[in-house]
Amino acid sequence: MNKSNKVSSKKPKTIREHVSSSKKPDDKKRRLHKAAGSVKKPVRAVKNVAQKEYYIPLPKNKYTNFLNKKRRVTPKFFVEAWRELKLVSWPNRKETTQLTTAVLLFAVVFGVIIAIVDYGLDKVFERLLLK
Repeated sequence: MNKSNKVSSKKPKTIREHVSSSKKPDDKKRRLHKAAGSVKKPVRAVKNVAQKEYYIPLPKNKYTNFLNKKRRVTPKFFVEAWRELKLVSWPNRKETTQLTTAVLLFAVVFGVIIAIVDYGLDKVFERLLLK
């Protein structure tokens, strides 16, 4: 009798609860983080090499002073351009679609206006010059 009370007091699971409880935790994020961590090491090593300044030791001479200057593997311009690209806030897909549509619509309208003005000026000059 005590057993039947336990069964009746238990609420049956809904399909949604059953599916959510049967799912295994998704470890794809963990694998992605592991992969990102393992990629960081060689990238960081390349970055460190690229940031160092190198020079070729040559004997002091008025002609070799130019070659004795410290040089970077990656020019400063590229480093600064990459840093600037990281600061840019890129638009999402919706904004990109809206902006592209606006540009195309503007181009078509502007093209039609130029065509109308061209046609009108063509007729005006035909009448003035060919009369």
